[in-house]
Amino acid sequence: MTSQKLPVNLTDAQIEEFGREMDSIYNEVMDSRGEKDRAYILKVIRTQRSLAVIGRIIIYAGLFFIPVWGHMLASWGISLGIMALGTFMLGCAKILENMEVAHNVMHAQWDWMKDPEIQSNTWEWDTMGPSDRWMNSHNVVHHTWTNVLEKDLDVGYGIMRVTPMQQWKPAFLLQPIFFILLMLFFEEGVALHEQVIDDKLKGKKTWKEIMPMLRHIGRKVRGQVLKDYVMWPVAAALVSIPISFYVPASPWLVFGLVAGANAIANIIRNIWAFTIIFCGHFPAGVHNFTLEQVEGETRAKWYLRQILGSANIEGGKLFHIMSGNLSHQIEHHVFPDLCSNRYPEVAPRVEALAARYGIPYNKGSLTRQFGSTWLNNLRLAFPS
Repeated sequence: MTSQKLPVNLTDAQIEEFGREMDSIYNEVMDSRGEKDRAYILKVIRTQRSLAVIGRIIIYAGLFFIPVWGHMLASWGISLGIMALGTFMLGCAKILENMEVAHNVMHAQWDWMKDPEIQSNTWEWDTMGPSDRWMNSHNVVHHTWTNVLEKDLDVGYGIMRVTPMQQWKPAFLLQPIFFILLMLFFEEGVALHEQVIDDKLKGKKTWKEIMPMLRHIGRKVRGQVLKDYVMWPVAAALVSIPISFYVPASPWLVFGLVAGANAIANIIRNIWAFTIIFCGHFPAGVHNFTLEQVEGETRAKWYLRQILGSANIEGGKLFHIMSGNLSHQIEHHVFPDLCSNRYPEVAPRVEALAARYGIPYNKGSLTRQFGSTWLNNLRLAFPS
């Protein structure tokens, strides 16, 4: 009997055999976790925290070169150049924390270590979305229903048409603008990417029903705003007062410069996270599915759907680490709780298995995947 559910030329028996071989890969790698993996995540966390501290120190150091001697233009250039370096380092630290550390910790990839500091149910990440809500919308909803219309809220994030299977609406004409805005403010978008908010917009819930969740999200947003745009800038301004002989700028200017540096670091993180995530979900060749197609879905067919609904991005070791190994989006979607550092070794095995069964395995360079994602965004903004 040939399967009519998914776009592959395989019988149900062949799909189930494929699933058993996928289980074998998963179980083998899970059983081999050990000290090397533990050392990896601990090193990444140390690197990330060191990068954040050094980045902030360099930002503050740049304040000492605010024009006080010599040529004013040259002095400003040195000051802003140093602060730019610190801002870039801070942005990289935020990328590492969100992508390779927090995202993967909250997938329970490292729970097996029994380290009380690195547990999925206690980790709170450096972004505006509360970790517990993200774990529900991402781990539970998205990973269960990847690319299934009416189930997976990540299909277009509620504001974009990413497949012709979505009915066109005039509002989609603006989606190239939404694309850019979501890229710049991805942190805020993730915080508001919540099922109860979607239910309210669709008239399924009242304001009274969603207010507890909005307050919960609001507390996390308030904490992030206070940290990045009040506490760190105030600390810099207070430090500048006793050393005003060396830093002639007013405390308010110092406050503004540090707040601006934090904002730019967050935007750097937002753009990178958005790019990696969209290139793993929406480039050319990625499939979407209807509820009818996943009715009675077995684990083997879930594996198959995850592969068809995902795409990988080619790159070197540093690129993979900075992407949180979500450059191996296919492997992450089929094995979400597998240690991220093992995806590079698993990917060739999954690709070879897919080739043997004639299953499309979508991979390409960052420019190819992002280019086709952007072109799809433009094309699907129109009703044709």
